[in-house]
Amino acid sequence: MDYETTSAETTRGLLLSAREWKVVGLATALMLLNVLLIYAVVTTPLAVVNRYLFSAPIVGVIAYGAALMAGEWIAERGIENGSSALAFGGMALLQLAFGTFGAGVLSLLPRELHVPAITITAAVTAAVTLLLATYVYARSKDFDSWSTYANVAFLGGIVAIGIGTFVLPVLLVVGFALVFAGFLLRLGWEIWRVRERPGIPVSLQAIGVYIAVMGVFVHVLQIVVRVLARRE
Repeated sequence: MDYETTSAETTRGLLLSAREWKVVGLATALMLLNVLLIYAVVTTPLAVVNRYLFSAPIVGVIAYGAALMAGEWIAERGIENGSSALAFGGMALLQLAFGTFGAGVLSLLPRELHVPAITITAAVTAAVTLLLATYVYARSKDFDSWSTYANVAFLGGIVAIGIGTFVLPVLLVVGFALVFAGFLLRLGWEIWRVRERPGIPVSLQAIGVYIAVMGVFVHVLQIVVRVLARRE
């Protein structure tokens, strides 16, 4: 669907419009709900799903990637078609995918370190998001190409992880870095879309921002968990 905008509708600078704050608020609410879900799921049998899927890393990447793509597509179609049930179903799939993956990562730590790990991860993610948003809003350049760069990074990450699964394990780290970079680029692009395309419904933009931020969150969480686990 093509959404049109005019230069008069676009606010430049570091201050956000009322519509942009609505996007931020809704995306933040979705993320907070997902973080709570991660904390709740870590004590359930779902937390072991990662161990089975990532016994062959490429299987886990494809499984979660497919779930995120499907969830986003279903949620967006539901919003565009005015179907609350479809939108809710898509969001539920997104929440479940991020929740299960995050819980699997968090389960590698003892229970007493779960809250510190989530707190550190949330702080780092918020700082990264703020830096990206400041960079995008402080510049008048076109960030549309970041969507293409993000897709290239995602595909490169999948290829690297695929090769690393069967041939060169060192490429698993490269794959992780590329997918992480993909979410960072996607986040920058989503922030730019909020600024430049006010004609897109708030709920659609909020979903895009939420997915990008949660993608950054679960990658930072993996790094935090590794650091805390080594200190144990």
